[in-house]
Amino acid sequence: MRTDYLAFFLSLFLSRLADQVLLFLVPLVVFQTTQSASLAGLAFFAETLPRFLAFPVCGVLCDKYPPIRLLQISQLYRALICLVAMALYGAFGGIYWLILLSAVCGILTTQGIMAREVVMPHIFPDYHYGKTLSYSQIADQTGLVLGPVLAALALEVIPWWGVVLGVALVFVAADLTMRVWQYKSEVTLQRFEQHPGTWTQPLKIAIGHILRLAELKKIILLAIGVNLIVGVTLASSAAMVIGSFGETKDFYAGLQAAGALLTIAILYLLARVSLSLKLLGSMSYIALLLGAFITATSACSEVYVVGFLLIVGFDKMFNVYMRSIRQRIIPARDFGKTVGVITLLNNLSQPLAGLLVGAFTAPIGLRGVILVNTLAAGLLGVGVATVVKFRLATAVER
Repeated sequence: MRTDYLAFFLSLFLSRLADQVLLFLVPLVVFQTTQSASLAGLAFFAETLPRFLAFPVCGVLCDKYPPIRLLQISQLYRALICLVAMALYGAFGGIYWLILLSAVCGILTTQGIMAREVVMPHIFPDYHYGKTLSYSQIADQTGLVLGPVLAALALEVIPWWGVVLGVALVFVAADLTMRVWQYKSEVTLQRFEQHPGTWTQPLKIAIGHILRLAELKKIILLAIGVNLIVGVTLASSAAMVIGSFGETKDFYAGLQAAGALLTIAILYLLARVSLSLKLLGSMSYIALLLGAFITATSACSEVYVVGFLLIVGFDKMFNVYMRSIRQRIIPARDFGKTVGVITLLNNLSQPLAGLLVGAFTAPIGLRGVILVNTLAAGLLGVGVATVVKFRLATAVER
């Protein structure tokens, strides 16, 4: 792999690693300090909600300003905010500085994600886009897995505020590797003049693309189905593994690690083998439905593991399919703003799945909730496939 490509992916890995350390740290520190699970849950909600809500705004900014510059701002400002928050903690005390820090860093993380989404189609001329996505998600997934592990190990030897200072250093390292990529790369991104109008105009344009382009509506509906499955799996896996099957926390941790390793293996395979988008989409969606059905009906932990791994592994394959479609059909000048709105719509079903687990586990049981979500995702998939088949038949008749 070329040195400049390696520097770009290393920057992505370091940025995700630091972000995941913060995500892991906040609810843990809040719980250890207050001994309140409710407050820990509220802290997690407070640090994650701004991430989702920021997607449309960050997408608009990526179309309006140079995305590489926004990416650098995202990384440097996260490092600076870590230092400022810990200085305020040292002066005034209180864990609310940590929660505020993570919430602001979450918004900047979203800005970094959107900026990378905009630049990646243009900076890897040696790779087809699916291969680029696979390598980027390997870097992202590795950081996602190692972040909590690194945070847990660090907390054994230093206090939590020392971990936050270490996170600031990792963000600086991510920015330095990004500058190495800039120095070695000769890529010049084309800038597009944006539409005049009020601040709501970019969102109207994005929504217009979604309503006009049938393929965008298709992948949004399919992504909602996927996130229903992924959301209910994430919300219920601990209760299923430890509660229903009586396994240990070590078994649960091992299951999470196995899921991460399988995901990386699938992404590596996609980076080496060229598959059609139709095959990617259908294979991943069917595997997710099968995995959800297995988790809902499994009689023992060994069978549940199979279903869980299908869901976790093929979720990223579907992500490659979805992002490849988006890159192909969204106009370049409106890419950031449109993807920002799409990402917000896609992710709404994950917290909805968690809400369904909380609301309906008592009346219909956890397995019943998983089956209902699986059925809803299956109906969405069948509906989309039927509409696509009908449109193809109509086109042939004409």
